[in-house]
Amino acid sequence: MNISTALQALVLVAGAVTVAGVARWRGWPAPLLLVLAGLAGSYVMSTFFPGGPRYVLDPEVVLLVFLPPLLYSAALESSYLRLRDVSRSVGLLSVGLVLFSTAVVAVLLRFMVPDMPLAAAFALGAIVAPPDAVAAVAVARRFGLPRKVITILVGESLFNDATALTAYRVAVAAAAGEGISLLSGSGRFLYAAGAGLLIGYVLAEAFGRLFDRVRDPLVTNTVSLMLPFVSYLAAEAVHASGVLAVVVVGVLLGHRVNRANYGTRLVSYSVWKVLDFFLEIIVFVLIGLQLPLILQGLGGENPWRLAGYGLAVFAAVVAARVIWTAATTFLPRLSRRVRESGPRHSFAHVAVISWAGMRGVVSLAAAFALPDGFPYRNLLLFLTFVVVIGTLLVQGLSFPMLIRRLGITGDQDIYRDNLSEAAAQQAAATAALARLDELTGDGVLETHAEVVDRLRSLAERRAMGAWERLGGGVGMDGEETPSALYRRLRRAMLDAERDVLVRMRDERRIDDEVLRRVTRELDYEEATLARE
Repeated sequence: MNISTALQALVLVAGAVTVAGVARWRGWPAPLLLVLAGLAGSYVMSTFFPGGPRYVLDPEVVLLVFLPPLLYSAALESSYLRLRDVSRSVGLLSVGLVLFSTAVVAVLLRFMVPDMPLAAAFALGAIVAPPDAVAAVAVARRFGLPRKVITILVGESLFNDATALTAYRVAVAAAAGEGISLLSGSGRFLYAAGAGLLIGYVLAEAFGRLFDRVRDPLVTNTVSLMLPFVSYLAAEAVHASGVLAVVVVGVLLGHRVNRANYGTRLVSYSVWKVLDFFLEIIVFVLIGLQLPLILQGLGGENPWRLAGYGLAVFAAVVAARVIWTAATTFLPRLSRRVRESGPRHSFAHVAVISWAGMRGVVSLAAAFALPDGFPYRNLLLFLTFVVVIGTLLVQGLSFPMLIRRLGITGDQDIYRDNLSEAAAQQAAATAALARLDELTGDGVLETHAEVVDRLRSLAERRAMGAWERLGGGVGMDGEETPSALYRRLRRAMLDAERDVLVRMRDERRIDDEVLRRVTRELDYEEATLARE
């Protein structure tokens, strides 16, 4: 990499971070703002700086560098138990809807462009079929949607790429003349899914046992950073689904995260938050920056015909999701047995899930990965870009308005969380106090009385704080609760301690190393206060 290329990359990162920072400050959806910034940047560069830098989306970089860690991080943060509860809905969306959308787009494209080979039409269908739920989930969490809806969207985004990429590879192979039949294509699909799941399970068990024995936070988190790439490449090496392997490893290791020590968890949380933020902002700004390259490949094509193709495919993708979601939710309920035993979804929940179909960088990467000479490659690339931008802007911008109009919230989930947390804190405090009495009551451990009183007070305050949070830190009489008062006063004391430490460092009375060590202890205490 030369200096010019490095500077271009630095400019891209700096611009993306600035846009994302403004979005977070203003409370706007960062993915949508980044795409718009990319579109604006591509227009400015192509209009005013035709010889300027070009930020080309490399499909191998996306699929090998960006996709594995983003999937792994999302899987770590997901809930194995909640995903199991909504497995039917997730399966219908991540497998059934992807295949249905692929077929709908392929049939439509063959109708509009009769000369296009059927395999090429199916390739486009597989490319634009999987939604990227990053933008949708970010909006859903900001508006406090019910946890069940968010879990379904997260689960879909974790598993649908595996279905789409496998179907995509089958279609590309068929277009290349490998003579793949429906039976052999189905066999490839089942092998890729089954082998990917098996490899993910084996790696999760192996690395889970390794993490149980290695307690060093830096070592375990460094290995964790490599794990998504190891999982992806191990599966891809035997032509299995690398996406499924990564997701399975992340979900299973996330389920057993509490076996790790506290240092590993603290470092892991910070590392993956920063890495997620960095990768996501680069991915979304790169989407918008691809416009000049895509338009350049179209040459002298009729713009009105292209616009018609793009609008038709975009409408088909959106309509396929709405039809599939409504049909698979409401039609089975015509059966009395399903009504009595099956999961229930309200119309509002179905509407939100139906409209959360924003496409992302995986679709563009798959389109760019089409080999040179692939039938109608430039047209497929253009249609993919239209679907990605169209869903991100049309559905993404209207998604918050739909949520507000439907008036659905997760307030009940929040209340149940607070109630169950308070009960859990109470039970944990009771166990802690019982253990304290066991250690100090019979002279097993010689302890000063003030130490015992302080430990007892800490356990009782932690339990009381969870119950007080049910009232938002305000008591029945409207006064500030003791725990809320404690947190406010203690934070003020910590700020005063930091000020003194910084002043002593500036006066050369302590070293920077001492300042960092003591400040880190204060930071841990303040982090504890934020959770209480």
